[in-house]
Amino acid sequence: MKMYLISDNIDTLTGMRLAGVEGAVVHKREELKEELDKALADKTIGIILLTEKFGREFPEIIDNVKLERKLPLIVEIPDRHGTGRKPDFITSYVNEAIGLKL
Repeated sequence: MKMYLISDNIDTLTGMRLAGVEGAVVHKREELKEELDKALADKTIGIILLTEKFGREFPEIIDNVKLERKLPLIVEIPDRHGTGRKPDFITSYVNEAIGLKL
């Protein structure tokens, strides 16, 4: 199985292509939906990498795919500007998920 990147900037795509990961650059909601549908239809793709910007701007599209499908795995990655998450993101996520303060 292979990975596929859907990015909002060419720099991230260029870096991933150097590592052998194909992908596309999109900017609009319709483009994201179209590219995501194309990647989901390709049975050789096991992991779809998305820049975090898409998870923030279009969570309904991304969350819908994550909840309804086992494969491919959807992974949000930081882009060239770094992550948009808080420094204690993981701790907060665990606290929310299990209801315990760590």
